[in-house]
Amino acid sequence: MTSTATHMALTERWAAHNYHPLPVVLAHGDGAWVTDVEGRRYLDCLAGYSALNFGHGHPRLLARAQEQLGRLTLTSRAFYNDQLGPFAEALGRLVDKQVVLPMNSGAEAVETALKVARKWGHEVKDVTANRGRIIVMDGNFHGRTTTIVGFSTDPVARTGYGPFTPGFDIVPFGDAAAIEATLTDDTIAVLVEPIQGEAGVVIPPEGYLQEVRDLCDRHGLLMVADEIQSGLARTGRTLAVDHEAVTPDIIILGKALGGGILPVSAIVADTDVMDVITPGTHGSTFGGNPLAAAVGHEVCLMLATGEFQQRAATLGQQLGDGLRAMEGTGVRAVRQRGLWAGIDVDPALMTGRQLSERLQERGVLAKDTHGSTIRLAPPLVADADDIDTLLTAFAAALG
Repeated sequence: MTSTATHMALTERWAAHNYHPLPVVLAHGDGAWVTDVEGRRYLDCLAGYSALNFGHGHPRLLARAQEQLGRLTLTSRAFYNDQLGPFAEALGRLVDKQVVLPMNSGAEAVETALKVARKWGHEVKDVTANRGRIIVMDGNFHGRTTTIVGFSTDPVARTGYGPFTPGFDIVPFGDAAAIEATLTDDTIAVLVEPIQGEAGVVIPPEGYLQEVRDLCDRHGLLMVADEIQSGLARTGRTLAVDHEAVTPDIIILGKALGGGILPVSAIVADTDVMDVITPGTHGSTFGGNPLAAAVGHEVCLMLATGEFQQRAATLGQQLGDGLRAMEGTGVRAVRQRGLWAGIDVDPALMTGRQLSERLQERGVLAKDTHGSTIRLAPPLVADADDIDTLLTAFAAALG
């Protein structure tokens, strides 16, 4: 069976389960662009989704990975490795936290943060064992493990996977008063995406994150920020919470932390929170392995200069201005911060899926979400010409 035939067979199988990948077989990546098996090039505007913030095959990241491949890739967790310390130090310095706990996938990092919050709630906040509650947001997306989908409000992600882990209270996103109204003596933490990515790049009202921070301070709660999609320069700042000068107690990172090379995730916090994890109480076979740590370290060094944050801010202005100019011509609303945008299309015109397919025909890869909404996340290595290409293709696809 040819690669194209194999892909189409998989497409049919996934379609039966409500998963519909775009019918293109990718074979090669270079910078902000990818090439399919037939030699056609596409501007990759799925880079936030696929963790390729630095584009495909960035030479610094490839060189660091290749160097480490020639030395040591994996080691038993019974031993330290010489890459883990520098990675943890660089990441802690980048986000101004004292302790780094490395994992692999984003969902694994979220699960780790939940465990830390619960243990902290019992041991530090003195909530009775097995009674700690965590407040989460309507429209959230934190991963696909059983615990996480248990507090999802997306029926596609949730249906059929119960019974679920108890201990979560769901409130409307962007409403700090709703959080306060839901508090009980057993509440230990608030888990929030600073910007809801899967929901369609939903940006909360200005001041909301600061309100959540103040509320957590007043009631002795942990503020846990899931920056897996929004963090590491995507929004024009190192973290999305930086737009409101907010410092969470726990920051969850992933996707871009692996630089498009391999899965790397982590949670970062200060010792007063993370010290509840003691030797033997939590672990990961591959978390913090030498290869992942080397690549993650290089990502942190690249972000430390501020170059990519500024690039995302500058190109994001160009992207946002261009998209907002299309409002009223098939575009109902644009939500944009840095190189990240959610666009609501008039459902009478087409669905988000149809728009994604039209963009693909014009050499741009994008992803639909929730009916007539699509998301755009160009790589941070994109340039002004790439953004012009995207905007031109978007305008043409609307027609």
